[in-house]
Amino acid sequence: MTDADEPSARIDAKLAGLGDWRGEVLARLRGLIREADPEVIEAVKWVKPSNPLGVPTWEHAGIICTGEVYKAYVKLTFAQGAALSDPAGLFNTGLGGGTRRAIDLREGEMPDAAAFMALVRDAVAVNLAKARPKRDRPRGD
Repeated sequence: MTDADEPSARIDAKLAGLGDWRGEVLARLRGLIREADPEVIEAVKWVKPSNPLGVPTWEHAGIICTGEVYKAYVKLTFAQGAALSDPAGLFNTGLGGGTRRAIDLREGEMPDAAAFMALVRDAVAVNLAKARPKRDRPRGD
């Protein structure tokens, strides 16, 4: 695997290739994710001919969230979003789903940095709790 094949390099290429506000927004969110969880692992999934650079994902004991770009918005989908506390009301789509929740951002929009990082940290905590063997969980789990 060359450096260009590394997930972080592939995400860099995707962001640079966008060349507009969507790349800037996703880059800022990526920075907040990394700041919120310095142990985050970047990956690229769902590579296909119509999306050769795939979908950036951020993981820690499971997927935290994915970052997708569309013509009119950037979507951050949290894999365990329904289990997360969202006191700032960042989730604005997928609210009826049983598992995932998402944040759609249009040009000029950016979530509150502290609230977004708290959401990322909560997602990591949920993933870590699910990853622990049952014998290590407190009673009542």
